[in-house]
Amino acid sequence: MATDLNKKGTATTLARVRRQTSTRGSTATGSRKGAKDAAADQFEGFKPGAMAFLRGLGKNNRKEWFEEHRADYERHVKSPMLALIEEVDARLGAIVPEVIGSPRKSMFRIHRDVRFSKDKSPYKTHAACWFYHKDAGHSLGGEAAHGGAGFYFHFDAKSSFCGGGIWMPPRAGLQRIRQSLADDTKGFEEIVLSRGFRTRFGALDTEAMLQRTPRGFDADHRAAKWLRYQSFTAGRELTREELLSPKLPSVLEKNFGAMVPYVRWLNDALGLRAATSR
Repeated sequence: MATDLNKKGTATTLARVRRQTSTRGSTATGSRKGAKDAAADQFEGFKPGAMAFLRGLGKNNRKEWFEEHRADYERHVKSPMLALIEEVDARLGAIVPEVIGSPRKSMFRIHRDVRFSKDKSPYKTHAACWFYHKDAGHSLGGEAAHGGAGFYFHFDAKSSFCGGGIWMPPRAGLQRIRQSLADDTKGFEEIVLSRGFRTRFGALDTEAMLQRTPRGFDADHRAAKWLRYQSFTAGRELTREELLSPKLPSVLEKNFGAMVPYVRWLNDALGLRAATSR
Protein backbone atom coordinates (compact mmCIF):
# COMPACT_ATOMS: atom_id res chain seq x y z
CA MET A 1 0.00 0.00 0.00
CA ALA A 2 2.71 2.33 -0.95
CA THR A 3 2.21 6.03 -1.35
CA ASP A 4 -2.23 3.54 4.67
CA LEU A 5 -17.85 -7.76 8.64
CA ASN A 6 -21.32 -7.51 7.68
CA LYS A 7 -22.34 -4.94 10.26
CA LYS A 8 -24.30 -2.12 8.62
CA GLY A 9 -23.34 1.50 9.23
CA THR A 10 -25.85 3.51 11.23
CA ALA A 11 -27.30 6.83 10.14
CA THR A 12 -26.42 8.44 13.44
CA THR A 13 -22.94 9.40 14.53
CA LEU A 14 -21.40 6.97 16.99
CA ALA A 15 -20.51 8.24 20.44
CA ARG A 16 -16.94 9.34 20.77
CA VAL A 17 -14.47 6.80 22.12
CA ARG A 18 -11.98 8.40 24.52
CA ARG A 19 -9.08 6.09 25.14
CA GLN A 20 -5.71 6.61 26.77
CA THR A 21 -2.96 5.57 24.38
CA SER A 22 0.75 4.97 24.69
CA THR A 23 3.15 7.92 24.72
CA ARG A 24 5.64 6.17 22.46
CA GLY A 25 6.77 7.62 19.12
CA SER A 26 4.10 8.67 16.63
CA THR A 27 3.60 8.81 12.88
CA ALA A 28 0.82 11.34 13.42
CA THR A 29 1.28 15.04 12.86
CA GLY A 30 1.25 17.66 15.56
CA SER A 31 1.55 17.53 19.32
CA ARG A 32 -0.39 15.33 21.72
CA LYS A 33 -2.59 18.20 22.85
CA GLY A 34 -3.11 19.45 19.30
CA ALA A 35 -4.20 16.02 18.12
CA LYS A 36 -6.74 15.70 20.91
CA ASP A 37 -8.14 19.16 20.27
CA ALA A 38 -8.37 18.64 16.51
CA ALA A 39 -9.98 15.23 16.87
CA ALA A 40 -12.65 16.57 19.20
CA ASP A 41 -14.61 17.95 16.22
CA GLN A 42 -17.33 15.83 14.62
CA PHE A 43 -16.44 14.58 11.16
CA GLU A 44 -18.47 16.47 8.57
CA GLY A 45 -16.72 15.34 5.41
CA PHE A 46 -13.69 16.61 3.54
CA LYS A 47 -14.31 19.81 1.62
CA PRO A 48 -13.09 20.82 -1.86
CA GLY A 49 -10.58 23.00 -0.04
CA ALA A 50 -8.65 19.87 0.91
CA MET A 51 -8.10 18.91 -2.71
CA ALA A 52 -7.36 22.53 -3.60
CA PHE A 53 -4.64 22.64 -0.94
CA LEU A 54 -3.05 19.37 -2.12
CA ARG A 55 -3.25 20.53 -5.73
CA GLY A 56 -1.51 23.77 -4.83
CA LEU A 57 1.11 21.91 -2.82
CA GLY A 58 1.83 19.73 -5.83
CA LYS A 59 2.64 22.85 -7.83
CA ASN A 60 4.50 24.64 -5.03
CA ASN A 61 6.22 21.93 -3.01
CA ARG A 62 8.45 24.12 -0.89
CA LYS A 63 8.55 25.22 2.75
CA GLU A 64 7.73 28.87 2.10
CA TRP A 65 4.50 28.05 0.27
CA PHE A 66 3.45 25.48 2.84
CA GLU A 67 3.94 27.88 5.75
CA GLU A 68 1.90 30.53 3.95
CA HIS A 69 -0.93 27.99 3.56
CA ARG A 70 -0.52 26.07 6.82
CA ALA A 71 -3.90 27.26 8.06
CA ASP A 72 -5.54 25.68 4.99
CA TYR A 73 -3.77 22.40 5.73
CA GLU A 74 -4.88 22.43 9.37
CA ARG A 75 -8.47 23.34 8.53
CA HIS A 76 -9.15 21.31 5.39
CA VAL A 77 -6.85 18.29 5.72
CA LYS A 78 -5.53 17.61 9.21
CA SER A 79 -8.51 18.51 11.38
CA PRO A 80 -11.12 16.50 9.43
CA MET A 81 -8.71 13.58 9.08
CA LEU A 82 -8.24 13.37 12.85
CA ALA A 83 -12.00 13.55 13.37
CA LEU A 84 -12.43 10.76 10.79
CA ILE A 85 -9.86 8.59 12.57
CA GLU A 86 -11.68 8.94 15.87
CA GLU A 87 -15.07 8.07 14.42
CA VAL A 88 -13.81 5.11 12.40
CA ASP A 89 -11.99 3.85 15.49
CA ALA A 90 -15.30 3.81 17.36
CA ARG A 91 -16.91 1.83 14.56
CA LEU A 92 -14.04 -0.66 14.39
CA GLY A 93 -14.49 -1.32 18.09
CA ALA A 94 -17.78 -3.05 17.27
CA ILE A 95 -16.57 -5.20 14.36
CA VAL A 96 -12.83 -5.81 14.86
CA PRO A 97 -11.89 -4.67 18.40
CA GLU A 98 -8.20 -5.50 18.12
CA VAL A 99 -7.69 -2.91 15.36
CA ILE A 100 -7.53 0.68 16.54
CA GLY A 101 -7.13 4.22 15.26
CA SER A 102 -5.34 6.88 17.25
CA PRO A 103 -5.46 10.65 16.61
CA ARG A 104 -1.81 10.74 17.71
CA LYS A 105 -0.52 7.80 15.70
CA SER A 106 -2.77 6.96 12.76
CA MET A 107 -2.35 10.00 10.52
CA PHE A 108 0.84 9.99 8.51
CA ARG A 109 3.09 13.02 8.62
CA ILE A 110 2.90 15.29 5.60
CA HIS A 111 6.68 15.73 5.68
CA ARG A 112 8.58 13.39 3.37
CA ASP A 113 11.68 11.46 4.44
CA VAL A 114 14.14 12.73 1.84
CA ARG A 115 17.32 11.28 3.35
CA PHE A 116 17.75 8.58 0.72
CA SER A 117 15.69 10.08 -2.10
CA LYS A 118 16.80 11.98 -5.17
CA ASP A 119 13.52 13.89 -4.97
CA LYS A 120 14.06 16.45 -2.22
CA SER A 121 10.50 17.81 -2.28
CA PRO A 122 9.77 18.32 1.42
CA TYR A 123 6.06 17.41 1.46
CA LYS A 124 3.77 14.58 0.42
CA THR A 125 0.95 15.61 -1.89
CA HIS A 126 -1.54 13.22 -0.32
CA ALA A 127 -3.03 12.58 3.12
CA ALA A 128 -3.40 9.14 4.65
CA CYS A 129 -4.14 7.25 7.84
CA TRP A 130 -3.61 3.74 9.17
CA PHE A 131 -5.65 1.58 11.57
CA TYR A 132 -3.47 -1.05 13.21
CA HIS A 133 -3.52 -4.03 15.58
CA LYS A 134 -3.36 -2.82 19.18
CA ASP A 135 -0.56 -5.27 20.04
CA ALA A 136 1.58 -4.30 17.05
CA GLY A 137 3.56 -1.24 16.12
CA HIS A 138 1.92 1.38 13.95
CA SER A 139 4.75 1.63 11.42
CA LEU A 140 4.66 0.21 7.90
CA GLY A 141 7.07 -1.54 5.58
CA GLY A 142 10.55 -2.83 6.26
CA GLU A 143 11.02 -0.66 9.35
CA ALA A 144 7.91 -2.10 11.02
CA ALA A 145 9.72 -4.83 12.93
CA HIS A 146 6.67 -5.53 15.09
CA GLY A 147 3.96 -4.36 12.71
CA GLY A 148 0.84 -6.21 11.68
CA ALA A 149 -1.95 -6.04 9.14
CA GLY A 150 -4.54 -3.28 9.29
CA PHE A 151 -6.63 -0.84 7.27
CA TYR A 152 -5.58 2.18 5.19
CA PHE A 153 -7.26 5.30 3.79
CA HIS A 154 -5.66 7.74 1.37
CA PHE A 155 -6.63 10.72 -0.77
CA ASP A 156 -4.91 13.25 -2.99
CA ALA A 157 -6.04 16.04 -5.28
CA LYS A 158 -7.51 13.67 -7.86
CA SER A 159 -8.45 10.40 -6.21
CA SER A 160 -8.97 8.43 -3.01
CA PHE A 161 -8.96 4.80 -1.96
CA CYS A 162 -9.18 2.49 1.01
CA GLY A 163 -7.80 -0.95 1.61
CA GLY A 164 -6.01 -3.23 4.00
CA GLY A 165 -3.41 -5.87 4.59
CA ILE A 166 0.28 -5.50 5.31
CA TRP A 167 2.65 -3.62 3.01
CA MET A 168 6.19 -4.96 2.50
CA PRO A 169 6.61 -6.66 5.88
CA PRO A 170 10.16 -7.12 7.21
CA ARG A 171 11.88 -10.42 6.50
CA ALA A 172 10.90 -12.15 9.75
CA GLY A 173 7.24 -11.26 9.29
CA LEU A 174 7.31 -12.22 5.61
CA GLN A 175 8.73 -15.62 6.48
CA ARG A 176 5.94 -16.23 9.01
CA ILE A 177 3.30 -15.30 6.44
CA ARG A 178 4.88 -17.58 3.85
CA GLN A 179 4.94 -20.50 6.25
CA SER A 180 1.27 -19.95 7.04
CA LEU A 181 0.51 -19.81 3.32
CA ALA A 182 2.22 -23.17 2.90
CA ASP A 183 0.36 -24.65 5.88
CA ASP A 184 -3.07 -23.12 5.23
CA THR A 185 -3.30 -22.49 1.51
CA LYS A 186 -6.95 -23.49 1.44
CA GLY A 187 -7.93 -21.13 4.24
CA PHE A 188 -6.15 -18.21 2.58
CA GLU A 189 -7.69 -18.90 -0.83
CA GLU A 190 -11.16 -19.20 0.64
CA ILE A 191 -10.79 -15.56 1.66
CA VAL A 192 -8.99 -13.87 -1.23
CA LEU A 193 -10.67 -15.87 -3.99
CA SER A 194 -14.15 -15.55 -2.56
CA ARG A 195 -16.72 -13.85 -4.74
CA GLY A 196 -17.37 -11.11 -2.20
CA PHE A 197 -13.69 -10.23 -1.78
CA ARG A 198 -12.92 -10.21 -5.49
CA THR A 199 -16.04 -8.23 -6.37
CA ARG A 200 -15.22 -5.50 -3.89
CA PHE A 201 -11.41 -5.44 -3.97
CA GLY A 202 -10.31 -7.37 -7.03
CA ALA A 203 -7.01 -9.26 -6.88
CA LEU A 204 -4.19 -8.66 -4.41
CA ASP A 205 -1.70 -5.98 -5.39
CA THR A 206 1.32 -7.50 -7.15
CA GLU A 207 3.87 -4.88 -6.10
CA ALA A 208 7.39 -6.35 -5.80
CA MET A 209 6.14 -9.84 -6.62
CA LEU A 210 8.95 -12.36 -7.16
CA GLN A 211 9.48 -14.06 -10.50
CA ARG A 212 10.20 -17.41 -8.84
CA THR A 213 9.10 -19.27 -5.76
CA PRO A 214 11.30 -18.20 -2.82
CA ARG A 215 14.08 -20.42 -1.56
CA GLY A 216 12.89 -23.18 0.71
CA PHE A 217 9.65 -23.91 -1.18
CA ASP A 218 9.10 -26.20 -4.15
CA ALA A 219 8.26 -24.53 -7.44
CA ASP A 220 5.17 -26.74 -7.77
CA HIS A 221 3.90 -26.08 -4.24
CA ARG A 222 0.16 -25.53 -4.11
CA ALA A 223 0.79 -22.06 -2.65
CA ALA A 224 3.56 -21.20 -5.14
CA LYS A 225 1.69 -18.18 -6.53
CA TRP A 226 1.05 -16.70 -3.09
CA LEU A 227 4.56 -17.46 -1.86
CA ARG A 228 5.94 -15.11 -4.52
CA TYR A 229 4.20 -12.12 -2.95
CA GLN A 230 6.29 -9.78 -0.81
CA SER A 231 3.41 -7.43 0.00
CA PHE A 232 -0.13 -8.44 0.91
CA THR A 233 -2.56 -5.60 0.25
CA ALA A 234 -5.84 -5.04 -1.55
CA GLY A 235 -8.25 -2.15 -1.84
CA ARG A 236 -10.67 -0.15 -3.93
CA GLU A 237 -11.00 3.37 -5.20
CA LEU A 238 -13.56 5.68 -3.65
CA THR A 239 -15.66 8.14 -5.60
CA ARG A 240 -15.36 11.88 -5.14
CA GLU A 241 -18.89 11.84 -3.73
CA GLU A 242 -17.87 9.29 -1.08
CA LEU A 243 -14.77 11.30 -0.15
CA LEU A 244 -16.70 14.54 0.30
CA SER A 245 -19.63 12.98 2.13
CA PRO A 246 -20.11 13.18 5.91
CA LYS A 247 -21.03 9.49 5.57
CA LEU A 248 -17.43 8.57 4.72
CA PRO A 249 -16.99 6.79 8.10
CA SER A 250 -19.84 4.42 7.13
CA VAL A 251 -18.22 3.82 3.73
CA LEU A 252 -14.90 2.94 5.37
CA GLU A 253 -16.63 0.79 7.99
CA LYS A 254 -18.32 -1.25 5.27
CA ASN A 255 -15.12 -1.75 3.25
CA PHE A 256 -12.91 -2.44 6.25
CA GLY A 257 -15.54 -4.82 7.60
CA ALA A 258 -15.46 -6.81 4.36
CA MET A 259 -11.69 -7.15 4.76
CA VAL A 260 -11.70 -8.34 8.38
CA PRO A 261 -11.21 -12.08 7.57
CA TYR A 262 -8.20 -11.21 5.38
CA VAL A 263 -6.58 -8.91 7.94
CA ARG A 264 -7.19 -11.41 10.74
CA TRP A 265 -5.67 -14.24 8.70
CA LEU A 266 -2.51 -12.20 8.18
CA ASN A 267 -2.33 -11.11 11.81
CA ASP A 268 -2.83 -14.69 13.00
CA ALA A 269 0.15 -15.69 10.84
CA LEU A 270 2.15 -13.00 12.64
CA GLY A 271 1.04 -14.15 16.08
CA LEU A 272 -1.40 -11.26 16.61
CA ARG A 273 -4.71 -12.50 17.91
CA ALA A 274 -8.28 -11.39 17.30
CA ALA A 275 -10.23 -9.81 20.16
CA THR A 276 -13.90 -10.00 21.11
CA SER A 277 -13.98 -6.65 22.90
CA ARG A 278 -11.83 -3.70 23.88
